[in-house]
Amino acid sequence: MNEEIRAKEVLLIDNQGVKVGVVPTERALSMAEEQELDLVEVAPQASPPVCRILDYGKYKYQQQKREKDARKKTKSQTVKEMKMRPKIDQHDYDFKTKAIKNFLEAGHRVKVAIFFRGREMAFLDRGRQVLDKVMNDCEGLGKVEVPPRMEGRYMRMMLSPIPQKKKNAKDDENSSKQDSSEKKE
Repeated sequence: MNEEIRAKEVLLIDNQGVKVGVVPTERALSMAEEQELDLVEVAPQASPPVCRILDYGKYKYQQQKREKDARKKTKSQTVKEMKMRPKIDQHDYDFKTKAIKNFLEAGHRVKVAIFFRGREMAFLDRGRQVLDKVMNDCEGLGKVEVPPRMEGRYMRMMLSPIPQKKKNAKDDENSSKQDSSEKKE
């Protein structure tokens, strides 16, 4: 930028984006100072290096804004965890599988863990049965990413969401109009 440019000649682009051509660095600097702007080296590897006349502060601000927008657009997928026991009651099981289904519909990955205490470690097949039941209940919403496996006193598996096809609002309106017209007849 400005006096830090060491090349003798540069390919200059003015502040409107018009290619001026190859000019000596001193002349390019004087042109930038006349317009009260900065001379910024855009492509230092090129031969001759490409320099642009622009407001450096504004350029950095716009660059940061573009990076921030790019970060906003990336969808981060969070991992939710649901803990159960091998002797889980039916109501508790239903409540927890409902929450798992909601997480999968929202696009989150879900880690389902069965915690074994004391002598329950001798009956690992009961924990496997609970996880198999969860797999069957969430079949349309998620797929098994990591199959059930033991990690210390926990048996864990990972479910990842299956992308759902969204219905258009127009399709819903058309189907409801057709239904109401059929009822009138």
